[in-house]
Amino acid sequence: MHADRTNRLALTLFGLLVLLAGAAGMTASTGGFGAGFSRHTLFANRVSAYIGHHGTWVWAAAAGVCLLIALAALRWIVVLLISTDRAGDIPIPVSTQEGTTILQPVALTGALTREIGAYHGVDSARGRIIGDPADPGIVITVTASQSADLHAVHQRIEAEALAHARHALGKADLAIRLDLGVSRRTA
Repeated sequence: MHADRTNRLALTLFGLLVLLAGAAGMTASTGGFGAGFSRHTLFANRVSAYIGHHGTWVWAAAAGVCLLIALAALRWIVVLLISTDRAGDIPIPVSTQEGTTILQPVALTGALTREIGAYHGVDSARGRIIGDPADPGIVITVTASQSADLHAVHQRIEAEALAHARHALGKADLAIRLDLGVSRRTA
């Protein structure tokens, strides 16, 4: 997750640098840095000559295309940085006289990962709740030690921890995705 954020930040900074370089080039070509500077040609070819003769509409069209690309990139970045598939607080219905109990996702995933992490042969466990709070799903990632019996670890997680989570939420058909892997560490 940290590397993903770092990559996005680096790509965002690179994109801003390229955008600033393009804006500086357009400003220079329209005389923003002085008339003498704008007369210098970057390339001496037919494309440059055409742009020189028809610069008014060519640069306006180029600016429009760049603006569309920048807006699309900004939308993509906002979606990546802000959106999440995680569920909010989960309502657990009880009898009508008692009202509704609200369970925070971090409490359930914390209890679930602590329980799984205490099992023999488990190196680490992480979990998160996804989807709609009224119909959540759970994603559990478990890393077992190399010497562990994967079948036994899987059976114990299914029979105990995941059954406890389904019982706590009162949903026997609660969707749970279990990713069980083996540690790469050698002991």
